Amino acid sequence: MHALQNATASFLRRADARLAVLSVAGLLAACGQSAAPPAAGAGQMPPPAQVGVVTVARSTVGLVTELPGRTEASRVAQVRARVAGILQSKQFTEGSEVRANQTLFQIDAAPYKAVLASAQAALAKAEANLTSAQAQAERYKPLAAAHAISEQELIAAVAAQKLAEADVAAAKAAIQSAQINVGYATVTTPISGRIGRALVTEGALVGQGDATQLALVQQINPMFINFTQPVADVLRLRAAIASGALKSAGGAESAQVRIVLDDGSVYPLAGKLLFSDLSVDPTSGQITLRAEVPNPKGVLLPGMYVRAQLQQSAVAGAILLPQQAVLRTGQGDSVKVVGADGMVETRPVKVGNGKDGQWVVLSGLKDGEQVVVDGFQKMMGKAPVKPVPWTPAGAAPAAAPAAAASSAPAATPAPAASAAAKS
Repeated sequence: MHALQNATASFLRRADARLAVLSVAGLLAACGQSAAPPAAGAGQMPPPAQVGVVTVARSTVGLVTELPGRTEASRVAQVRARVAGILQSKQFTEGSEVRANQTLFQIDAAPYKAVLASAQAALAKAEANLTSAQAQAERYKPLAAAHAISEQELIAAVAAQKLAEADVAAAKAAIQSAQINVGYATVTTPISGRIGRALVTEGALVGQGDATQLALVQQINPMFINFTQPVADVLRLRAAIASGALKSAGGAESAQVRIVLDDGSVYPLAGKLLFSDLSVDPTSGQITLRAEVPNPKGVLLPGMYVRAQLQQSAVAGAILLPQQAVLRTGQGDSVKVVGADGMVETRPVKVGNGKDGQWVVLSGLKDGEQVVVDGFQKMMGKAPVKPVPWTPAGAAPAAAPAAAASSAPAATPAPAASAAAKS
């Protein structure tokens, strides 16, 4: 009996040992299976680099020329003293807006009022003499017809009447002249606009010998912009339009002008081109152009340096690309184009003028091609890339599909994890 118990215990110990060996082997096999995928995937290629691209599309693009210029008031009036006298008062605020016919200065008008009174007295005297001469001439006419007086006496009476009429006319003219001088003593502005500082002070003698300038009034709404363009550029532009390479942007009545201020900001209101000068400045070889720009808030001041952006021509079938997409070197201009297979090639292009932060590409690209704009640093050698639509800085980016995918099935691996935990 004791021997049977010993044999049974020995058998159970050997069975437990076999079971332990089998359990360890099973765990090692499971670990080997879980470690196999990383070892097999170590030699796989990384995913393609993601680059931002724009799709080529042709359109008619206006070519903008930027020219230097200066602002000028649309109307300027030099307020001057038209009669001599002592300046008694100044009746405006310097630097303010004034309206047409507003009184600005008052010159002592007493001498001119005295002259006016004297002319009025002379007129009264001349009118009295005229009355007497007329009565005498009327009385002499029947007497001469009845041969009571000589013909010579009638002629003298009629001549005296006409002389008295001339004296009355001269007296009236003297009154009108005196009234004008009295009116000139009150100095007004001929135009509406902004007035500067007074050039004389009260008590000064003005108008003695010449018409003393008292102030300057400038109308700054609208404002003129005078700018120049080299005549060589004008001739080259006309030749391109004549050959059909470019289209005319329209006449002076339709050409719009944008103003760039000295600090680089763009003036919000557009102007219109008034005229282009017919003559060339012989000293500089420049043609002068003038534009008119609204200035209701007085932002533009006379004499400011500005740059005028003028669309003089347009090119059909041109392509607009962000400036960062074009590589400009001494050997030429080029862009990076993504092919259908995801490979990137360098493509030489012909670039024209710039417009709104973009380059106008004249040739070298086809419709539908994808040009790389962003992600140049991600491209490695000849490896393929993954093109995605490029979003300009500041624009709302498109919703990322990866974000939506990662937010939904986050709990999917949970069953596998629990199964592993159970094993």
